[in-house]
Amino acid sequence: MKTALKFLKKLKSTIFSSIAFYPVLISVAFLLLAVTLLLIENLEVVNAFKKKIPFLIVQDHETARTILSTLFGGILSLTVFSFTMVMVVLNQASTNFSPRLLPGLISNKRHQIILGFYIGTLLYTIILLMSLGAYGPSKNAFGFSIMVSASLGALCIGLFVYFIHSISQAIQIHNIINRIFARSSKLLKEEKEQQKDKDFTNSTILNNNWDLLTSRKTGYYRSFDISLLENSLKKQKNIIEILPYADQHIWEGEPILRVRDSLSEDEIESLHFCMYILSNRHEDDSGVGGMIKLTEVAVKALSPGVNDPGTAINAISKLGQLLSQALKIEPKTLEKISGCEILIIHTKISAEELMRIVVQPIREYAKTDSAVAYELMSALIYIWNTKQVCTNYLTAISNEIKALEIDLKTNINNNQDLKRILDLVE
Repeated sequence: MKTALKFLKKLKSTIFSSIAFYPVLISVAFLLLAVTLLLIENLEVVNAFKKKIPFLIVQDHETARTILSTLFGGILSLTVFSFTMVMVVLNQASTNFSPRLLPGLISNKRHQIILGFYIGTLLYTIILLMSLGAYGPSKNAFGFSIMVSASLGALCIGLFVYFIHSISQAIQIHNIINRIFARSSKLLKEEKEQQKDKDFTNSTILNNNWDLLTSRKTGYYRSFDISLLENSLKKQKNIIEILPYADQHIWEGEPILRVRDSLSEDEIESLHFCMYILSNRHEDDSGVGGMIKLTEVAVKALSPGVNDPGTAINAISKLGQLLSQALKIEPKTLEKISGCEILIIHTKISAEELMRIVVQPIREYAKTDSAVAYELMSALIYIWNTKQVCTNYLTAISNEIKALEIDLKTNINNNQDLKRILDLVE
């Protein structure tokens, strides 16, 4: 039962994140609409409605076929062009910015809905054309359906104009950076809210006699699903500490869990079953993932092939704000599950690790560019001066500032530029 539940959850996640989800859903709806309209075409209510607007009802069989054929060809061209536009945008984003931005652009629901509307209208038109061929000219019962198809065609033209506008906005790098920042900031605020009113200190887990459980596979730690835990474990007054932070890469054999009280083999198996360890990093629903994306955008912008310091400066300014939020989050979060005796301790990313994966790559590329280095130093000083930053994180921030100072003194030859940056530290 637990295995089936875990499989269904993975299947649900795969379906809802697929680019084909909304187009398929909308296409099925249009298919049902076509069949429904054909069935109700000769009802008295529909006939009465058609008599009120005879100027919109097509009576001639050949005229109806011509309208439907024209709509089919035109909308098919719009669909092909729209799909081509999406591919061009994805290729440009991958080349100029970062391949990690592709999932965010693909998952844009507005674009999926528009493409679904195109495909649905095509299916609707095909059903009507098949019905015209099946019944022949003697069956004059398609006037209302033809009127609806013409309306859908006009709507598709409006959606195409909106699609062009939307896709041109989506590919602009400042809009991409702003979307990543807004999403990551929201997720970090939610993480901070989860720690409110929770009395937890590291003294809870100082005992070294806890049992260690190691990973059985290599991958990225995604989450711990408490709903898959055995009922016998939920009723125990035990404490489980999850050692990796969300999206952390772990190796097979690396410690991933600490348990206060000893467990049976079946209970240990249940704990491993609750762990989601995936082959790829899922960044769209974690604040750390958003910061990694901004780091890659900044590094790509500083590469010789792109050479866009303005984009790097924009990304660094957003990273400074996100890092100040992330470093307000305590290193551990205690989760109390309703109706359960067991306690779960979640580990958050450390300041040292954040500096390593977010700041260090930019520092390596920015140490020869005084303008970008100034913005990076300014961001680090801003983080240092931010109130409510956990005090045990200040050492990591200070070390990163010192590392940047050393790199700048080695790589920037202009004393005036160097002094301007180092004055920020004083």
